[in-house]
Amino acid sequence: MKALKILLIEDNPTIARQTGEFLGGHGWHIDFAHCGRLGQELALEQIYDLIVLDLNLPDMDGLEVCRRIKEQATVNMPVLMLTARDAFSDMAEGFNTGADDYLCKPFDPRELALRCRALARRNELHQSDKIRIGDLVIRRREHSACREGQALQLTTIGFQILSILARAYPQPVSRSEILHQIWGDNPPETDALKSHIYSLRQALDKHFSAPMLKTITNLGYRLEVPGAGQ
Repeated sequence: MKALKILLIEDNPTIARQTGEFLGGHGWHIDFAHCGRLGQELALEQIYDLIVLDLNLPDMDGLEVCRRIKEQATVNMPVLMLTARDAFSDMAEGFNTGADDYLCKPFDPRELALRCRALARRNELHQSDKIRIGDLVIRRREHSACREGQALQLTTIGFQILSILARAYPQPVSRSEILHQIWGDNPPETDALKSHIYSLRQALDKHFSAPMLKTITNLGYRLEVPGAGQ
């Protein structure tokens, strides 16, 4: 399984540090947010394999953070709630708000890691095999794509980039996010991404009347449906 990218929203610095160090020890990348507003902002700007969310945050209730992320995010990111609220009614409210899992404090960090891995795997398996954006069709399991019914000749990295952009559509994806999702914490030293983007453009846009792959200055890239008025 690939290295996970996890957003940890936790205001207690000791718990955040200990949890982050343990999960990071699995080779996973951990982003931290010390309050609900920052957590929501990061979750809507980037793509995470899952979000670990404390309910007792200083600025807003974790339930509201979960609700907003689930309503506004362009891709499904599983949410695992961490809380000292252990009553059944609290757990039910968490799941009804959109949580995918619920773990009460104090917890064994080994159990948290197991739950994180299981949630990420389940989310990956439940993603639709076919993604359709305008006249572009991507089949994830076959690692193939076609546009206007014509098969696209994509490299392995090109297909990965296209899939990342498709998952985020219609939102843009930053260069740093693409680099991390493909190469993790070991990006290539040279500007390999630019070469891969060029190759993807050749396959996706060159033989068609209008381009779908757009460069967003000082940010990254996104897919656009020609004539959709985005």
